[in-house]
Amino acid sequence: MQQTAKLFLRALKYSNPHLGKCIQKQNYCNFADHCYNRIRLEKYHLQNKPKISELARNIPSRSFSCKDLLPIKPENEKTPSENMDAFEKVRTRLETQPQEEYEIINAEIKHGNFVYYQEGCCLVRSKDDEADSDNYEVLFNLEELKLEQPFIDSIRVAPDEKYVAAKIRTEDSETSTCIVVKLSDQPAMEASFPNVSSFEWVKDEEDEDVLFYTFQRNLRCHDVYRATFGDNRRNERFYTEKDPSYFVFLYLTKDSRFLTLNIMNKTTSEVWLIDGLSPWDPPVLIQKRIHGVLYYVEHRDDELYILTNVGEPTEFKLMRTAADAPAIMNWDLFFTMKRNTKVVDLDMFKDHCVLFLKHSNLLYVNVIGLADDSVRSLKLPPWACGFIMDTNSDPKNCPFQLCSPIRPPKYYTYKFAEGKLFEETGHEDPITKTSRVLRIEAKSKDGKLVPMTIFHKMDSEDLQKKPLLVHVYGAYGMDLKMNFRPERRVLVDDGWILAYCHVRGGGELGLQWHADGRLTKKLNGLADLEACIKTLHSQGFSQPSLTTLSAFSAGGVLAGALCNSKPELLRAVTLEAPFLDILNTMMDTTLPLTLEEIEEWGNPSSDERHKNYIKRYCPCQNIKPQHYPSVHITAYENDERVPLKGIVNYTEKLKEAIAEHTKEAGEGYQPPNIILDIQPGGNHVIEDSHKKITAQMKFLYEELGLDSTNAFEDLKKYLKF
Repeated sequence: MQQTAKLFLRALKYSNPHLGKCIQKQNYCNFADHCYNRIRLEKYHLQNKPKISELARNIPSRSFSCKDLLPIKPENEKTPSENMDAFEKVRTRLETQPQEEYEIINAEIKHGNFVYYQEGCCLVRSKDDEADSDNYEVLFNLEELKLEQPFIDSIRVAPDEKYVAAKIRTEDSETSTCIVVKLSDQPAMEASFPNVSSFEWVKDEEDEDVLFYTFQRNLRCHDVYRATFGDNRRNERFYTEKDPSYFVFLYLTKDSRFLTLNIMNKTTSEVWLIDGLSPWDPPVLIQKRIHGVLYYVEHRDDELYILTNVGEPTEFKLMRTAADAPAIMNWDLFFTMKRNTKVVDLDMFKDHCVLFLKHSNLLYVNVIGLADDSVRSLKLPPWACGFIMDTNSDPKNCPFQLCSPIRPPKYYTYKFAEGKLFEETGHEDPITKTSRVLRIEAKSKDGKLVPMTIFHKMDSEDLQKKPLLVHVYGAYGMDLKMNFRPERRVLVDDGWILAYCHVRGGGELGLQWHADGRLTKKLNGLADLEACIKTLHSQGFSQPSLTTLSAFSAGGVLAGALCNSKPELLRAVTLEAPFLDILNTMMDTTLPLTLEEIEEWGNPSSDERHKNYIKRYCPCQNIKPQHYPSVHITAYENDERVPLKGIVNYTEKLKEAIAEHTKEAGEGYQPPNIILDIQPGGNHVIEDSHKKITAQMKFLYEELGLDSTNAFEDLKKYLKF
């Protein structure tokens, strides 16, 4: 249920304990992790880890002029071997392979001459130029932890490579263990810490490695510790946040000059600087928390670059100040945003600042020259729906990937010297020629225009007779997930229409878009969803008898509310770990994250207005005897974010209402199917579960009376059954 925003700097990756109703498992963002994703020539294995693109439920917006994407192949184009570095050559070689043979390997970090990553059940390292070979050194066997199918979530290497730390998780639990391995001729585990969220290394004045880490208890992250190892071993608590509505996480600036201690809730943040050269000195406060003010910090050349919503309009803007004068009265406006723009991420280089943006539902990259304050704005290909950041220490290039729900990631590199964006050459995914992506708008009840992204086959005839799968989220200022999913690709290839509805409450159009869909404006998101589906039907995209809806986590609020208010628009619905019993959950302050959720849903325990408003849309409170679409719910037995009790309560009430309506309808009435699939484990959402994917697809095909043979044959190309 509850979710704390993904912090722009590294929040998502390390505020996972606070992600609430939606843990987004996507690839890392630059600010988030100094790691890059490796690619191997194996089957595309879906194991995306959290992408840190969006901070605290919402991330910025910005103003710029849009230029067309630079030509992919300049007139004096050189061969790949001439205009790409060694790492780019590897990517180019891989691009010539069929994309369905990719496997994305996530938890990796390059440090010095080595690459650290997971190989099988081991933490290993290999020489950078041998990273794609089998010539690696085993540092630690994860089986020693006696966990069920452990994987490495993130890795940090000490500055002088005396130690490496890795956070270990399992797919069926949110608990984690951080191990510290001493690097020597015979690597050995030096220490382990339970329930670690974020962690970073710094080196003190005596060249001693110091590990700072945050401790998570009951999904809350309030304590920061620092530890040393070897002969001078110690482990001490460094900071405790006493306000239960806030959480803490650590971020190391890209130049490693400062370790930032970030304290935030849904709407407010506070940052302290820990000197990366003198970590035992007291931290320095940048700006005391001010209600409603969010800010996140990077550093370059004795200046702090601050992404903040302070001032009017209350969208994010980039400001800067001297590192020795960090208070808010010294912040100077450096770059502003245009309306309907969101900053997905920011990356800092020696002479440039790169902003990854979404403006009016299209992607852009803005490259700011820090020497002359010049701005170069690049409009990215219209098929692209999301960024995957490549953490990169090369000051000459800014690599990243673009993806969409139906297309695997494709590499791009901005070269600062040439001032141009290069697209990796080689294999072109056939989906670009066989499918179409459309961006249209629906007019909501109050006249607000709501963006949608639509995918369908190019040669589809009579779209009104094609099945439609609608996606919605609309909470916490977070975007709908638009990362590649093989089951979505298969559906489009099989003739389905996919529609992603970017309703209010999400973050696609900036902070105000979120504000207009939370608290006592939550019904705006429901009105937006209804308008989107009606617009799709009126423009010839499918019809109610062939329309399905998919949502997960907090997206279940709007999906469940629509089933109550306009069930005639839908034939079937799939929900995963859905938040359906908002009122009872938010009234229960014993749950670990209820206090953190008040800024999103309100406080029904003490505010009668909030309580009455929640009653108007809460799915569990508005079930009534009527015809409903068929519903397939996937829930997780020990999910701490969305309690299973609320889902079971919703399911039982829904079945009772359907039974009553069936009696009233008389003979010949065919009641909908209501399926509750309870999976073992304590994770919130297991995105890559083959069992879940196949169960949901089977349900949709059967409910619409469609033949799924070809779809499941195609799905085998991507999933390892």
